[in-house]
Amino acid sequence: MYRFLLTPRWWGINLFVVLAIPFCVFMGTWQLGRFEDRVQTHEAAEKQPAPGTRAAEPIDELLPVDTVTSGRPATATGRYADQFLVPGRKLDDRTGFYVVGMLRTDSGKALPVVRGWLPGKAGHTSVPPAPTGDVTVTGDLQASESAGTAGVDATGGLPDGQVGMISAASLVNLVPYDVYDAWVTLQRSDVRTGGEAATGTSGTSGTEETAGNEETAGKGGKGTSTAAALRPVPAAAAQGTGLDLKAFQNLGYLCEWFVFAAFVLFMWFRLVRREAEAARDMRLGLVADPDTADPDTAASDQEATPDREAGTPTVS
Repeated sequence: MYRFLLTPRWWGINLFVVLAIPFCVFMGTWQLGRFEDRVQTHEAAEKQPAPGTRAAEPIDELLPVDTVTSGRPATATGRYADQFLVPGRKLDDRTGFYVVGMLRTDSGKALPVVRGWLPGKAGHTSVPPAPTGDVTVTGDLQASESAGTAGVDATGGLPDGQVGMISAASLVNLVPYDVYDAWVTLQRSDVRTGGEAATGTSGTSGTEETAGNEETAGKGGKGTSTAAALRPVPAAAAQGTGLDLKAFQNLGYLCEWFVFAAFVLFMWFRLVRREAEAARDMRLGLVADPDTADPDTAASDQEATPDREAGTPTVS
């Protein structure tokens, strides 16, 4: 009854089913693994001590940035050189821009330091000047941004002194020195009232004092008589970690792949049942076998059918 499964047509169908089901199961298992990794990294991040309770380490000892070192307090000593603004960044549902200072270290490389966030439009809002002289900063370590990072403007065409992303790949084309493939965000002020330099520290969030009556220093800002207070930028979780929307997308893809596998199996059983019923009907003579039917007999039956329907007797 099921000999039709050995025909060439069914060999192709069977081969497709045999390959499709394991593939769907494999992809579903892979998506499950991705989701479990997200859960594990989320649980590990929750077990980590608060940034203010961890000892800061030199920036060179924490590179390259990975899921373990991301968010760790890092220290660096140097002098602020160029300054850039990163427009289109949100903080507490308000749109503004980051103020990024390039800290030239003794090694000659520069570390991008996010000194804080300001509301308003980049280039039209006064920016507090960076501290002068040798400065030691301590901030939460972050990996270089990419086109997929939230808030990044990868379209280009920004004015001079502005960048769309905080990335060594983009900054190295704007400055005449090497740039660390990482950046830090300060959680406290790096200037005091009157523009006096202060050592940045990591820990509880603080506000940066207004640099009163100081002209904006470096690139990326128009100098005015006063500047608004910088607000600290919280460190973000490393990409590919945490229970964000992407993690639950992996869970959705997991369900889809197993649904596909079940659908393939369902359709195979349905086709087999339909073929088996057709073969049974032909064996019982309920339907003619198209492969064994006499063509001449079938043609004569078709010619005689109109006469019978019209009520005209047929002559034998």
